[in-house]
Amino acid sequence: MLIGDVARRSGVSARMLRHYDALGLVRPTGRTSGGYREYSDEDLRRLFQVESLRSLGLSLRQISRALQDPTCTPAGLVGDLITWTEERLERERELLDRLRVVDASAPSGWQGVLRIIELMTGINSPSAALRQQSVLAPAEDVRVPAELLAGAVLAESDPNVAGALRWALGRVGGDALASLASGVHSENVDIRRRAIQAVADLAGDEARAVLVDALDDPDPEVRRHAALALGTDGEVTAVPALVDLVVEGVNDVQAAELLGALAEDPAHAKQIMSVLSDELAAPTADSAVRSRLTQAILELPRTVAQPVLRRLSHDDDPVVALTAAAYLGDEGSASR
Repeated sequence: MLIGDVARRSGVSARMLRHYDALGLVRPTGRTSGGYREYSDEDLRRLFQVESLRSLGLSLRQISRALQDPTCTPAGLVGDLITWTEERLERERELLDRLRVVDASAPSGWQGVLRIIELMTGINSPSAALRQQSVLAPAEDVRVPAELLAGAVLAESDPNVAGALRWALGRVGGDALASLASGVHSENVDIRRRAIQAVADLAGDEARAVLVDALDDPDPEVRRHAALALGTDGEVTAVPALVDLVVEGVNDVQAAELLGALAEDPAHAKQIMSVLSDELAAPTADSAVRSRLTQAILELPRTVAQPVLRRLSHDDDPVVALTAAAYLGDEGSASR
């Protein structure tokens, strides 16, 4: 069969067939009297083998080795191919992600594209200082996609860089919360902590709802960030969690101050006092815990705190009694 017939039958161009011949991959076993290449049935089978291996992504050099080197095993070669293909796909996924980030920034010119690329490079730097600098650099009217900043927030372990990223994320608008959703529900507790800190810096009812849900998180640090943010925002649902912080001695001064601010609303004051009183009476509350709870009661409005403090001034725990009595004494001196 002449080269033209082989090309039509196989779909391999005559030019490629000549290239295969030059490489020694598929050499015609015969020549016509006029010197034209003549392929046998065995040559055709060899050609189809070459094309089949090419369809797996093998280079011509790898195909030559596979067909001629007896030490080249299919399992080994296919294993190498899988590794190379996975690496190539990973590079292409990274490129695709980068292109999508640039596209999401809706660049109006090449300066916008270059700014986004510069930001992506900066936040992936091994240097924390460079990561922070890239986030705080002027945006030059370039829209920074929330997805880019949220992904960096969820991955960042340096507290200073994380703070800069949260600040930048808070400036991008309504997409920020949606971009953090995967982190809020992550099985990785570190990611959940970073996500809820970022949500705490956002405003609006949707962010508040996410924080309220986080009060039931199994991780105490996630609950702490949510409770402090909600308490600062005047959200009464944070009261039990804020009292827990007082009991645990974690951010207890801040938690007590927030409880005092929430208790300024008469509708909430009795509820807050009830929760604090229940914890004071708990059999597991040691002297340090009861002392912190008493200090928290001092932050409440006088009309709510005074009756309880009168009772506590006779408490069996001398620290609690002295604290309550000192407050009542100061109050009496101030009234004279």
